[in-house]
Amino acid sequence: IPTDARMGVAGRPQSGTGQAAILTGLNIPRMIGEHYGPKPNPAIREILTHDNFFKRVVHSGQSAGHLEAYPPPWHQGINSGKSLPSSYQFAAQAAGLRFMDEADLRAGRSLSGDWTNEGWRTRLDFPDMPLLTPFKAGKLLVEISRQYTFAFMSHWLTDIVGHRGSIQDGIDLLETFDGVMRGVLDTWEDDEGVVIITSDHGNMDEIGNRKHTENDVLTVIIGAAKDQVAEGLHDLTDIVPRMAKLLSI
Repeated sequence: IPTDARMGVAGRPQSGTGQAAILTGLNIPRMIGEHYGPKPNPAIREILTHDNFFKRVVHSGQSAGHLEAYPPPWHQGINSGKSLPSSYQFAAQAAGLRFMDEADLRAGRSLSGDWTNEGWRTRLDFPDMPLLTPFKAGKLLVEISRQYTFAFMSHWLTDIVGHRGSIQDGIDLLETFDGVMRGVLDTWEDDEGVVIITSDHGNMDEIGNRKHTENDVLTVIIGAAKDQVAEGLHDLTDIVPRMAKLLSI
């Protein structure tokens, strides 16, 4: 489904406001008067503290999980206040969710941002971190998600490639994601709920631009209730109301 990330506000969509819109169902750019990012400013953080979908799920007595594992330096930066979380991280934190760590990744309770753990081995100095194939990562994504009513995973490498990568980097990343989705589709049962894939802004659709695009983003919906979720979906604010309806929140 072509999905409007501009939401009636002039300028290039940004991560701070786009992620907040996805997780609140509110037109955050219009509320604060601009597209803002990459991290949330005080106005966005105030909105996310008051209300976000992680909090709604938890307050309804259901379970929510943010599935990405983060390395020790990331945790140290967040815990010390020296690093500011992204909007989706801040929303999870506001709901009282714990951030996954190295132990969770090793135990198969979480996933790495690159799906395979290769980055943990080569960039983060964890040479013994088990490697996953994209297919296995997709199967594990479904298996972990079954432990929660609402499970969230961010695939932020598309933003990195969009800003600084080559066409070949984009192809390689999409081939990896295709492998992940093959694992998801091999494992997922349509009557379990829905899988929603979307984006806070365009970027990798114009590699070489190095800036976010103003194009519609793509939303993909998988599951028996896909038509119910897809009907009338127009922009990023339309996702939360449909998830809330599915979970009777």
